Amino acid sequence: MNDMLTVTKKDVAKRTAKLVGERIYTTEKIVDGVFTALREFMTDADPEVRIEIRDFGVFEVKKTKPKPKARNPKTGEIIYVPARRKTHFKAGKILKEVLKQPINK
Repeated sequence: MNDMLTVTKKDVAKRTAKLVGERIYTTEKIVDGVFTALREFMTDADPEVRIEIRDFGVFEVKKTKPKPKARNPKTGEIIYVPARRKTHFKAGKILKEVLKQPINK
């Protein structure tokens, strides 16, 4: 069973409203706009982009190399996998330091 907490965009808007002392309906529009802008930067990447958010981390769209001799694990057949783009997130220094702390359970 998975005990992982799921945080939604609405949860982000609620937390943001509390942090900045605004009404939730105002921050919902802003949070939605921020995520839309980030998605647009990433989908418009031609072919790569780096989105640096200081004190948080870096989102990147990176190219992968084509794999001319990949193997289908079910059939063993050799297949060609073309180059594509993938997303990557690298935590910033503050976040990385917090996540390095041992888990006390």
